[in-house]
Amino acid sequence: MGSRSGSPVAAGPGQIFADPGAVAERVRRRLAQEVPESAYEPTADEAPGEHVARFAERERERVLEAGARGLEKLATGRDDEIGDDESFGMEAIVLLEGRPAILVQGADFPPQEGDWAVLNGHRTAIRTSLSRVGRVDVSGHVSLDWVGTAFFVGPDVVMTNRHVALEFTAAGDRRDAWTFRPGLGAALDLTREYGALPGAGGPAYTVTDVVGVHQDVDLALLRVEPGPGGAPLPAPLAVAADAPADLPGRPVYVVGHPAWDGRRNEPESMRRIFMDVYNVKRLQPGTANELVAERNVLTHDCSTLGGNSGSPVFDLADHRVLGLHFGGRYGFGNYAVPLWSMLDDPLVRQAGLNYV
Repeated sequence: MGSRSGSPVAAGPGQIFADPGAVAERVRRRLAQEVPESAYEPTADEAPGEHVARFAERERERVLEAGARGLEKLATGRDDEIGDDESFGMEAIVLLEGRPAILVQGADFPPQEGDWAVLNGHRTAIRTSLSRVGRVDVSGHVSLDWVGTAFFVGPDVVMTNRHVALEFTAAGDRRDAWTFRPGLGAALDLTREYGALPGAGGPAYTVTDVVGVHQDVDLALLRVEPGPGGAPLPAPLAVAADAPADLPGRPVYVVGHPAWDGRRNEPESMRRIFMDVYNVKRLQPGTANELVAERNVLTHDCSTLGGNSGSPVFDLADHRVLGLHFGGRYGFGNYAVPLWSMLDDPLVRQAGLNYV
């Protein structure tokens, strides 16, 4: 079975599903339970939107059925018989079942089944996590209206990636001084959720200052304040001051805003799997893989896309922020800065992060 270089999947179904055959059976059972609201098929002229939606639903069913066939072959050691459609279908099942990207609405998430039903028991803590993560919107940029994700780590400080901050900041006269690029501004919007209207009155905070942009790791710290008449600043998230025990296989979750990116991901694949819903907040569970100490990198296998840059990686056990997500590579995993390793970093100490 060949790999798909344009896929957002960081690990294959054989790595994620302990029993691929059981997953195939569960997928088929759910497909059999899905009953259309009406047997009437409108013409494209009568209801073009509904016609397209039903076509997309049938395509989704076809993809999942192909994936179920592929999982059955994987379970019986017939990997060499898995075709391209079945390979793609398995990746879709990984995203939908094994490493989903769950839509967030009202700082909450829908009840989960299967392997991730464990999230339901952590709902209160996860809701707190969701409410401290926002989208970094920019004004005055020639081609972008948002650039990534950021999250509260101090009383008035948020963290994101260096490559996110560089879209609207620049180095000053001194090496440790950073300013906004002329004509550009930034804000953190905590309510960029599916179905929410922009500017609907949810919490949004103005980025007022650049605390610093790290020279060695993909990390930046920004100062924020409420807009006129805006909501007070929320309490910061707890940042892990020490490495968790038994890191490989430890359940984690990412919160961010996956974006469509045809340069890195196959466009048709993304449309089939994400149904063209991008740029909004999602809860993305997975597991931590390993700490690559010589590179100061924590790897994980949550399903992330562009737009997740600057996302926090949470420990599901205690909901501390373990890492700062900054990128990934198909088949190898996704990468994050392990934040406990930055405890004594001068820039981090200056910002007064909420280490716990």
